[in-house]
Amino acid sequence: MGRRQRRWREEQAEPLREAPVVCALCERPIPPDARSSLHHLTPKLKGGAKAGTVRLHQICHSAIHARYSEAEIARRLADVDALRADPELARFLAWLQGKPDGFHAATRMTRRLRETRGDR
Repeated sequence: MGRRQRRWREEQAEPLREAPVVCALCERPIPPDARSSLHHLTPKLKGGAKAGTVRLHQICHSAIHARYSEAEIARRLADVDALRADPELARFLAWLQGKPDGFHAATRMTRRLRETRGDR
């Protein structure tokens, strides 16, 4: 392969390397140094081990699991649109919009979920 072909390939690959990863929930960019994780749309415990996953900021992922049980996620929140439409998560997402893209804070389980689980 000649120098021109090699340079052309490198130039074509540049946009792919620089394309920002975007959180599927809050739709904000995930900086390379920010905490992020994959969220199983259907929880693994409910048969979603081979199902689809989406990349989320860690704070967005933690917010989902702090508010809802695995059963509730599987039953009514198994897609991104349903998650965004949920009133509790919508309030969280509105609050998050004013934060920097790489923002992270500890997330505590909601009282309602703690009481139903009977732990902590």
